[in-house]
Order: sequence, then structure tokens, then C-alpha cells
Amino acid sequence: MPKVKSNSGAKKRFRVTKKGKAIRAQGFKSHLLESKSSKRKRQLRGTTVSSEAETKRIKRMIPYK
Repeated sequence: MPKVKSNSGAKKRFRVTKKGKAIRAQGFKSHLLESKSSKRKRQLRGTTVSSEAETKRIKRMIPYK
């Protein structure tokens, strides 16, 4: 069996924890920031866990992580 290629974009955007959950950065923080409150922008800074459906897809894109 040949090696499976990892998706380069996914490698940069996601991490998989030891328990197998996919961690990603939160969206809605790249533009139109004047209209968003400071509290909202501050809370978007952190990371979050992806849904189970997305996690399956992410693991397929980064098989060796």
C-alpha cells in the first residue's frame, strides 16, 4: 500500500488530540471587526473542538497526525 498524502491546508489548520478530538481555531475573526464587541472578539481568540462529523473528515485529511 502506498502512503496517503496529507492535505496541506488541513495540516496548518487542525490538530488532533491524544484522545482523537480535532482542535481548530474559531472563525469570524478576520474582518468586519469594528461592529463586533470587544468581548466577542476576545472570546473568538481561543480554540474549540470540532464536531464529530467534521472530526472524521479532518482525520482523513491528516492521516499520520
